[in-house]
Amino acid sequence: MIFSRLAINNFAARVTGKVIGKVIGKLMSMVLFITMLLVPLAIATSPAQAASSSSVTKSILNEAGGKSFAGQDLIRAEFNSTTFKGTDFSNADMRGALFNGVLLDNANLHGIDFSSGIAYVSRFKNTDLSDAILEDANMLRSSFDNVNVTNADFTGTLS
Repeated sequence: MIFSRLAINNFAARVTGKVIGKVIGKLMSMVLFITMLLVPLAIATSPAQAASSSSVTKSILNEAGGKSFAGQDLIRAEFNSTTFKGTDFSNADMRGALFNGVLLDNANLHGIDFSSGIAYVSRFKNTDLSDAILEDANMLRSSFDNVNVTNADFTGTLS
């Protein structure tokens, strides 16, 4: 069987094109996979991240009793393993803030904006949360004992 030079060149071009197409397809699949793996890690921008439960079960080390944070900008502030006795947070902007292993005893949180905040393994005792905004807050593993929640907004809050 005799093949013309033109037929052989056409056949080689088609085979080479198919091979190159497959290689490019596999490379694009790998790039897509790596992108899908890395992009969520790069853009994870949650307001606050709670620590693991093993780190919040430690004894409460910090004391911040009696201080006033009234009306302050505490957006995304983080409070870890702290005791707040008689502390005033009234009307503070605490959107996206974190209470992690915190005790709020006789604290004033009247009118705070704690939208999208996290209170993880925290205890609210004899605390005033009246008129507070807690929309979409995460209050998992937290407890409430004798807390005033008059007119507080808990829309979308997890507890």
